[in-house]
Amino acid sequence: MAAKILVVDDEKRLVSLVEAYLKQEGYAVVTASNGQEALFLARQEKPDLILLDIMMPEMDGYEFIQAHRREADTPIILLTARVEEEDHVIGLELGADDYITKPFRPRELVARVRAVLRRTGRSLPTTAILRVGEITLDREGHQVTVGDELVDVTPSEFDLLTAMMSAPGRVFSRMELLDRIQGVAYEGYERTIDVHIKNLRSKIEVDTRNPLYIETIYGVGYRFARE
Repeated sequence: MAAKILVVDDEKRLVSLVEAYLKQEGYAVVTASNGQEALFLARQEKPDLILLDIMMPEMDGYEFIQAHRREADTPIILLTARVEEEDHVIGLELGADDYITKPFRPRELVARVRAVLRRTGRSLPTTAILRVGEITLDREGHQVTVGDELVDVTPSEFDLLTAMMSAPGRVFSRMELLDRIQGVAYEGYERTIDVHIKNLRSKIEVDTRNPLYIETIYGVGYRFARE
């Protein structure tokens, strides 16, 4: 079973981005916007790891750690915009296992999650195979098949397909998809996504003029169709 991550932050855009990345990597994700809500979800969902913002309304990250540590020893990674060493020390002394300073690269965050889960002996994601319709993507084997036919895709195309197939029905902006393949999105290059999408369609779609899988959402971006 995939490891479950609780993401706690009052910045909706950041939560959405982190959730998408973690799901792409095979983790189950639940979210909360403040410490009080997070305490309830932690009791109900029993996550394997918590990504926790410090500055939040109602109950901040420090208060959450103090309350949660009386009930469980779930690994916690702090998400903080504070750069002062004292703030990091306080969090670690209260029981956090690691911290990462905002702004951060999502790939770095995923690497920290893996490291803490490994160090604490928690379960790792096991969802290696993604299937939608005739399309099958094997994360571990780094292979894509359409029906029984193996398709040759580039690393960037593989990353884009993984992102979209991990969340079928979710609309991704070009900037989000560019961030998936570069780690940091550069606005001037976001149209390169259109080229990658065109190439992907030529490899997995029967009719590229009427795509069955990769849908264009005009003015927004792209999404992978649900079955």
